[in-house]
Amino acid sequence: MVYELHYWPGIQGRGEFVRLALEEAGAEYVDVARGPVSEGGGARNLAQLMDELAPAPFAPPILVVETLVIAQTANILLFLGHRHKLAPDEETGRLWVNQLQLTIADLVDETHDTHHPLSSGLYYADQKEAAKQRSEHFRRERMPKYLGYFERILKGGGESGAGLAGEALTYADLSLFQVVRGLEYAFPQAMASLAPKLEATLALAERVEQRPNIGAYLKSKRRIPFNEEGIFRHYPELDGKA
Repeated sequence: MVYELHYWPGIQGRGEFVRLALEEAGAEYVDVARGPVSEGGGARNLAQLMDELAPAPFAPPILVVETLVIAQTANILLFLGHRHKLAPDEETGRLWVNQLQLTIADLVDETHDTHHPLSSGLYYADQKEAAKQRSEHFRRERMPKYLGYFERILKGGGESGAGLAGEALTYADLSLFQVVRGLEYAFPQAMASLAPKLEATLALAERVEQRPNIGAYLKSKRRIPFNEEGIFRHYPELDGKA
């Protein structure tokens, strides 16, 4: 079985949360849009695909496997988590991990809105002043609130080295790793200030990074570097610098 992942080429974006789960699981997959145009790659082919798929997804990421077409990051991870032991077997545990992933999705949305507070259809340059105001609020209030929540969960687990849902790694742990590294890229100054209060969260990110499959992926060409086209963007002025 080979998974087809459809996401915009050139950025990590929301597709990266799916890539991390596939990589950790050792699943065989094709990152279709990053391939040659002649083989269905490229943004134009992806846009055309979305018009052709049934049921029609609203936006990438999209996972196609056999006759299934699955969209929305949390929905895809719910599916992969059950198939690849990246979520608990019991319903209560699966719902908890999905709940965590949806909270991470809220944080990702708020992170995106720091550099596009007015409209995704406008360039960053067209909304820089609004972005500065939004980012200041995000750094002082929203980022500490979200990360503090995950820190409390990790410290309340009772097991040293446990993840968000116990000892076994879940896709929510992988996603929290991605968020931590993304925020460190986008807001290095703010994250450095918060670091003393995020001991368990940062330790989790380190553990995820050291897992064999994830470590190999991060060093490979399959991992797209953070850049100023994706969700996590580093603009020094948004990190509180003049």
